[in-house]
Amino acid sequence: MDVQPVPPDAANDDSLVRDVRRGSPTAFGAMMRRYNRRLYRTARAILKDDSLAEDALQEAYLAAFRHMDEFRGDAALGTWLTRIVVNQALQALRRTRRDRVVVPFEESDAQHEALNVADSPDTGPENMLLRAQTRRLIERNIDALPEGYRTVFVLREVEDLTVEETAAALDIPAATVRTRLFRAKARLRESLAQQMDVATQDAFGFDGERCDRIVRTVLDRIEAGLMHPTGLVPRK
Repeated sequence: MDVQPVPPDAANDDSLVRDVRRGSPTAFGAMMRRYNRRLYRTARAILKDDSLAEDALQEAYLAAFRHMDEFRGDAALGTWLTRIVVNQALQALRRTRRDRVVVPFEESDAQHEALNVADSPDTGPENMLLRAQTRRLIERNIDALPEGYRTVFVLREVEDLTVEETAAALDIPAATVRTRLFRAKARLRESLAQQMDVATQDAFGFDGERCDRIVRTVLDRIEAGLMHPTGLVPRK
């Protein structure tokens, strides 16, 4: 018999876990909705593929459902679920990219700087298009980060987890989280700056269709007798 949980917006994690253990699919659905975004982004950060991330997330949820009785509350529910999805994503990565090179990470005491990737509050059509293009540019550059940097960046900067929460979710020291985040931001700044330099060189471009249009229009006007090198209108 299904146990009706309290509404998802009012339920805390403990009550959701309790109801899931009692066999409530409604409670598990509420749990998934609560953590879907974080867990999907975590899997996506590791796999760099939307479909693979969805598959890993589904497998992680099935594993979590099967092992819900093993959740003891030593860590937050979100941390426990994140660990499961990380494991599933890494398994998928090993299956699909056996030859992946593991990037070594070194410790550093360098302090990290903030990287502002917030969307503009302006919701006009042009600004919405610009925001979408900027978001895609940032996503491509995040995808280009080494796996360890990328996962830490997504959890800290996109999902806004604390250093301690990220360390617990990835089972790494807090110092390593700080180091990887610092280096991820440095790489992103460098890659974005390079792309901006290239884009700046192409700003107000005159080649292509615009150049052709100007030449065509002027020649048409000359041919029509509206202009003449001597300043005189050609005789008919």
